[in-house]
Amino acid sequence: MDNVSDKALHELAEALGEALWGHDRMLAAAESCTGGWVAKICTDLPGSSRWFERGFVTYTNSAKQEMLCVPAETLAAHGAVSAEVAEAMARGALMRSHADLSLAISGIAGPGGAVEGKPVGTVFLAWGVCRDGQPQAHSIRCQFEGDREAVRRQAIAEALRGAIGVAHQW
Repeated sequence: MDNVSDKALHELAEALGEALWGHDRMLAAAESCTGGWVAKICTDLPGSSRWFERGFVTYTNSAKQEMLCVPAETLAAHGAVSAEVAEAMARGALMRSHADLSLAISGIAGPGGAVEGKPVGTVFLAWGVCRDGQPQAHSIRCQFEGDREAVRRQAIAEALRGAIGVAHQW
């Protein structure tokens, strides 16, 4: 799975766009290790402004705090690469946008950056929606293989697949 093609990523973005546009919904992306690649894949598609609202590239902890309201305490307690931070990023993307659905990605793409319990390829993905006016999020932990680009491509593909799943629940 470590060789996700551009074509596959664009097909996933198209499927997400169709699911969102069909329900008059918008997406916001909060990205760390993927550096805005989700936003690029989505906005490569003509007409994506009908369903892609905005993207946040929050590579540093201070950017996560300032742009997405990720609490400093959460970062200190769990680290930037954690379920708690990915979920906070997803909630923050909803709070700081007009989107109905958010996705968040935080991980260790490598080749360095590994810490105990979090080897290179560890990525947390989260998806957020508003329920009863409150942003809520759920996350998963993934362990991807390959070099930096392969890890990032796999993270994007899995994040888009998860967003498609959430969008189809409407």
